[in-house]
Amino acid sequence: MAERCLQITIGDNPPPRLDKALARDVPDDAHLSRSRLARLITEGQVLRGGAPLTSPKARVDAGDEIEIRVPEEVESDMLPEAIPLEILYEDADLIVVNKPAGMVVHPAPGSPSGTLVNALLHHFGDALSGVGGERRPGIVHRIDKDTSGLLVVAKTDRAHHGLAEQFARHSVERTYLALCHGVPNPADPRLRGLKGVSMESGSVIRVETLLGRHPTDRQRQAVSFTSGRRAVTRMRVLRDWGQVALVECWLETGRTHQIRVHARYLGHGLIGDPVYGGQRKVSATRLPAEIASALNGFERQALHARSLGFEHPGTGEKVRFDKPLPDDLQVLIERLPIERSNTSM
Repeated sequence: MAERCLQITIGDNPPPRLDKALARDVPDDAHLSRSRLARLITEGQVLRGGAPLTSPKARVDAGDEIEIRVPEEVESDMLPEAIPLEILYEDADLIVVNKPAGMVVHPAPGSPSGTLVNALLHHFGDALSGVGGERRPGIVHRIDKDTSGLLVVAKTDRAHHGLAEQFARHSVERTYLALCHGVPNPADPRLRGLKGVSMESGSVIRVETLLGRHPTDRQRQAVSFTSGRRAVTRMRVLRDWGQVALVECWLETGRTHQIRVHARYLGHGLIGDPVYGGQRKVSATRLPAEIASALNGFERQALHARSLGFEHPGTGEKVRFDKPLPDDLQVLIERLPIERSNTSM
């Protein structure tokens, strides 16, 4: 198998671990992310004095000569599928797509085909240079199967590394629109008394908790204050129908099911959410019966990834993309009566 070889000299005052030292000293134009370097180490492709260094924790010193062997990219075992895509932007580095509700992002045991990755493999064809040693799209973030909206996908190692760093720094702008039960009110004493909840200017509700696996249901996430990963969501009401509200959410972090779990924690689970919406129903006594029925029968969580902003990893330019609500949510909103307040979407 063909491969390319990189010769790296460890600089002064290196980090004590091999993987961190390489991540610092490997040139940017090598397009090797830290995760890719760690994989090359464990595969025996990183050598010092001709001897493989197989532990990412191996100690290195300034002046060490390191050889990195990067095997030629191999074809992915995921199959291309001719699935239509709505593409907002594409260049040699990345693609921005509007994922429809009902589509899984990446193949998994329960969803081996029909995914966004399968569709992208077909769309890219031979133009995909590959990520992480395989000819495959670089997934740097995901949205749930039944959430619609914007995703950016890398087409090269360089783009994957650059985008992943921005997501790790929480510098990527991500806003969502959602329909929730009830109306989250920053003046509500109940909300103000919830641990991890604070109020910011502009009627913004900020939620900061830890999120981790639910203790009894491994398919769900749960709020915790003792274990898990830090999760921060901001939310404000755009439109108020009394029993239902349209809210805008900003993600500072991007944990699994984050908005859905935090909405439930606030007591305002999302319309149509089969996992975190609970048994709450919209009452036909305060809304017309046919509208209440439409809300209660909505077949997915009413959540849409509306906007996405980041620094282009190839050009350094700040870019931003927006996608209005999809038809199913727009039609549902248009059926609602005149709201108690109205802010432009």
